[in-house]
Formats: sequence, structure tokens, C-alpha cells
Amino acid sequence: MNPMKQHRHILLPLLSLILVAFIFALSGDVLSKQTAPSQNDSAKFRFITFGDFGTGDSEQYELGKQMMRWHRDHPYDTALLLGDNIYNDGDPADIPAKFEKPYADLLKSGIKFYAVLGNHDVRKGREGQINYPNFNMGGRSYYSFTKGDGLVEFFAIDSTNVDEAQMQWLEGALAGSKAQWKMAFFHHPIYSSARAHGSDLKLRAKIEPLFLRYGVVSAFSGHDHTYERTKPQNGIQYFVAGAGSGKLRKGDLDRTSAFFETGNDETGSFLYLEVTRDAISFQAVDASGAVFDSGKIQMKKKMAAQ
Repeated sequence: MNPMKQHRHILLPLLSLILVAFIFALSGDVLSKQTAPSQNDSAKFRFITFGDFGTGDSEQYELGKQMMRWHRDHPYDTALLLGDNIYNDGDPADIPAKFEKPYADLLKSGIKFYAVLGNHDVRKGREGQINYPNFNMGGRSYYSFTKGDGLVEFFAIDSTNVDEAQMQWLEGALAGSKAQWKMAFFHHPIYSSARAHGSDLKLRAKIEPLFLRYGVVSAFSGHDHTYERTKPQNGIQYFVAGAGSGKLRKGDLDRTSAFFETGNDETGSFLYLEVTRDAISFQAVDASGAVFDSGKIQMKKKMAAQ
């Protein structure tokens, strides 16, 4: 056989094989780009919230253990603290015994806590707490921060001293927010069916109009040592999550209240939430680890309890 023809017979199949391999690799790359979920599709942010906890007693430790167990199956990285962080008077000297030790495992796991001040905290602890690194307040009693790559922005409000400067800050911060979800947290509830304290009407008159104007979807508070989920008020879902460890007030909830939806005044608890671009899912977890309330807040502020 002519050597040139033999060389051609060998070269053509080889070129065909290389061409097929190239086309397959290219199509595989296109397929992977079409089927892999985008970062936006999989965006999810998880957090917990609770208040009225800083006692250092056994109930605080037990609930802290449940938070850690929950973290193993639902890896959240953020916790909102709703005030009365250190009983009885907020003394920073009590932080190791009433915060660092009960939540040592959570701190070691890298959970970042964000606090607001409660009425007990401001007796002796205002400056010490706002400057305490693990409360992440940055030296201020009111502040805001974003999470989930800008998916959600939280507005920490100092309900112990709602002066004009804070109100101006709050309106400016809400107006300037680019987050898809806006949420607020503060100590004194503006909707609460508990008899011990109940709704703070003066605070409601100041901050609720701003929530409505700028699209706040949910707000969390403590003060009453109960768990309560209200009926949505003007499209906003309010939670009281003040059963973090302070003395429970069993039987305190008035279940005939016009805005009461469900609650728990029998056991300590915390609230766990997952935020995506489409919805906010929540579960209320008691001291035994059982879920006693759950639901979902859909985008456009439509609420569907389960």
C-alpha cells in the first residue's frame, strides 16, 4: 500500500475521534451550566431569635442545649437577642455566667449574636453591653445589618429610649434598604396578648407607621415571658419570643385577644427561621426540642400557617 494512503487512513479516524471528544466536552459544559442551580436560586439564610434569657439558671442551659442540637440539623449562623440579656440589672460582670457559659457551644460553633437592650439591661449595663464584642452592637443601642448576601436586612431598635435621633435614623435606614426582606427586632412588644405587660401602644404609634411605609415584613420582641404569633397586622407578622429563660408566666396569655393567633406560656422556647427569596419559614421550638408552631410568610406578605 502507498505509505501516504496508509497515513491518511490512520489520521482521519484519529481526527474524527478528537472532534467527537471536543463536541462531547463542549455539550457537557453547556449542560452543566443549564442544569446547575444559580447562587440566587439556592439563596437561604437561617437564624434563631429569643429574649429574656440571662439568668444563668438550669432552664437557660437546657434551652441552650436544644439550640445546639437544632443547629446540628439546621445549621444557622445568626441569633437575635431580644433584650433582658443579663438579669437583674444588666451588669456586664455577669456576662460570663449568664451568657458565655450557657451558650458556650454556640459561641464555639461560630454563631454570631446580635442584641438589643431590655429594661433590665439599662439599669447598669447600657454602656457595657453595647460595647461587648459578642453582642455585636458596635457601641450603639440601635443599628442595622444585612445577611444572606443582602437577602434580608435587620433593624435593631432600642425600645428603652425611642428618642427623635433614633426615629430619624430608623426612617433613613429603612428608606435606604435594598434588601428583599426587612425585619425589625426590639424588646418591648407592640402587639402582645400577655396580661403582665401587653402591647406598648406608645411605641406602636412611633414605629409601626414606618414599618408600613417601608415594607417591614416581620418584627420580633420579648419582654413578656411567652411565645406568641399574632394574626398579621396590616400585613406584618409579629412574634413575641420572650421565653428564653426568665421566669415563665404560665397562663398569662389572653387567648381571646383580637390579634392573638397562637402561643405558648407553659415552657421555654426559641424561634427558628429560614429565609429564601420566595418565603420565610418559621418553627417555634420548646425546651424538649419539640416544634409547637410553624408556618410560612410568602413574598407579598401573605401568611399561611401550618
